[in-house]
Amino acid sequence: MSITTPKIVRFALLGLLMFSLHSCYSVRFVSINGDEQPDPLSSRTDYYRDMQVIELDTVITAKATTQDINYLIKESSDCKSGRIHTIEFRNTLGGVLLSAITFGRKRKVKIKYVCQLETN
Repeated sequence: MSITTPKIVRFALLGLLMFSLHSCYSVRFVSINGDEQPDPLSSRTDYYRDMQVIELDTVITAKATTQDINYLIKESSDCKSGRIHTIEFRNTLGGVLLSAITFGRKRKVKIKYVCQLETN
């Protein structure tokens, strides 16, 4: 019995589909201390409804000597307390492919975070 070309193509497409589904994931960290910063004008219907969400969608370039990449959360009009309540990191197939093609020098970052409510 010989393997025909259409079977090989189907098997390759199935493998690619499984790889792409596995490489897309999201991780959310939520603090149990403190309350999230509210946004009464929000029209979101997802997990972040009634929360003031700050979203980052950018590409970070790292040099060969870079070991740590830091993003500093400061007190600002968007984040009054400067503290994190919820943070979500999302990895996609495009981000994985970009990192692989550039040998890890460029990384696509999709982050959503909610600051903690200011305490007096």
